[in-house]
Amino acid sequence: MSTESLSPYTEFTAQEWGRLRAATPLDLDEKDLRRLRGINVELSLNEVIEIYLPLSRLLNLYVGASQELYRASDTFLGHLPGKVPYIIGVAGSVAVGKSTTARVLQALLDRWPNHPKVDLITTDGFLYPNAVLEERGITERKGFPESYNRRALLKFISDIKSGAPEVSAPVYSHLTYDIVPGEKVTIRQPDIVVVEGLNVLQTSASTQGQSLFLSDYFDFSIYVDAKAKDIRDWYVDRFFTLRKTAFADPASYFHSFSKMSDDEARKMAVSIWKEINQVNLETNIEPTRERADLILVKGADHRVEKVRLRRL
Repeated sequence: MSTESLSPYTEFTAQEWGRLRAATPLDLDEKDLRRLRGINVELSLNEVIEIYLPLSRLLNLYVGASQELYRASDTFLGHLPGKVPYIIGVAGSVAVGKSTTARVLQALLDRWPNHPKVDLITTDGFLYPNAVLEERGITERKGFPESYNRRALLKFISDIKSGAPEVSAPVYSHLTYDIVPGEKVTIRQPDIVVVEGLNVLQTSASTQGQSLFLSDYFDFSIYVDAKAKDIRDWYVDRFFTLRKTAFADPASYFHSFSKMSDDEARKMAVSIWKEINQVNLETNIEPTRERADLILVKGADHRVEKVRLRRL
């Protein structure tokens, strides 16, 4: 028996996956894409049609089935029908394009008539403040599982899933590279919540003693995948773009990087990737890939080349 036949996934080429779009209409235009694209992430309308429209169709079917299941359970238990949000987790490395994937999904799902309210939350808001990271001696491990307030994140998702009227989360600033004191984002009973983050599928040894995990609340999960070399190149390219944009702001935590020469900047970017992001990817993020319900496999040009869908 071949290894492929033992895989829990069915694999599609981009073209094969695109045919599953059926008659799903495209309601996005180039103006929308400019707003949704991440830094240095190539995303065309053609890729939205080929990859993300079929995915939105699949998710719409899953959401509908989930709503019917909850209604059946409420009827059996003699409860009044409650509103239970459908939660989608999006995982992947720094610079792989998971934030763009999450934003595109939110935009497409928001247009389906049976679930008009779709919210997007990133787990960045649950990073410990820099002062706490420094106090614990883990500043260099920002983005690793231990740098997040996992208890607060779990409670946040649990409250959303239980149908709480309002649930608030801290706000993270990529400019100051820290939690914004006193600022909150509030979720008010959405139909769907997209949760995007590096380690949202993790259940590894770094969470010893923990019996409940974030992914236990997910109805569907997506992992954005690519070769480590390609992700490194994308990270370095993004670093150079940020030097001319966000890092150039005197208020930026990384403002000093904007004054480096190109050679110094490249060495710095490669060093950060190798010593922090690559370690996190290999140790914590990539090992969770096979837990995802769907894997988007990207090529060197940032386009999705294959889609792997877990068999039900």
